[in-house]
Amino acid sequence: MKNLFKLALVLSSVLVTYWAVAEDKAATTTASSVEAVPATAEKKPVDQIVQNVCAACHAPDGNSVITLNPKLAGQHPEYLLKQLNNFKEGTRANAVMAGMVANLTPQDMQDLAQYFSKQTITLSKAKSNGKGSLGEKIYRGGIAKTNVPACAACHGANGAGLPKQFPRLASQHADYTYQQLKTFRTGERANAPMMMVIAAKMTDAEMQAVSDYIQGMR
Repeated sequence: MKNLFKLALVLSSVLVTYWAVAEDKAATTTASSVEAVPATAEKKPVDQIVQNVCAACHAPDGNSVITLNPKLAGQHPEYLLKQLNNFKEGTRANAVMAGMVANLTPQDMQDLAQYFSKQTITLSKAKSNGKGSLGEKIYRGGIAKTNVPACAACHGANGAGLPKQFPRLASQHADYTYQQLKTFRTGERANAPMMMVIAAKMTDAEMQAVSDYIQGMR
């Protein structure tokens, strides 16, 4: 069993390599382009932007209490910045977020990404997918029969993710993670090709299990 587990991790790493390079390049380009934008003369205080644009759905400190809205606290700034740009460009479809970012400047979005990345995420607990569960098996070893790679191959053994490439997952709301996996599968969310390929091979039960496990990660 240990040998099969090690083989699954190796195969997962190989499978994601191509996609990782592509998405890393996209994320780096997005971050670099915004970092190069000079500060405007009328730079708005970031706490004012948070209160006016973000707090109602994500809470002032980025720890959303609405489980269908993601926790933003402690997320990599490069990832947050990429998502804001994708919402603004329309490459990530979401009517609510499109409206929220419509009047944000590149500087505003950069400031927000940095602000939320510095907040401390509130830890959560899994409902039923703890040690030895289906959720853990999928996260750490993938699903061999359908060639689903281990989540840990990209997001790390502890769910911390990788700056400029893959987001932090640990302690994210299970409801939000499950919903995103479903939209990747249907193509409604199309700004991460690797995740679309992976989600297309997963059942609802598998998505729910790994989402629950992720919620309890620390």
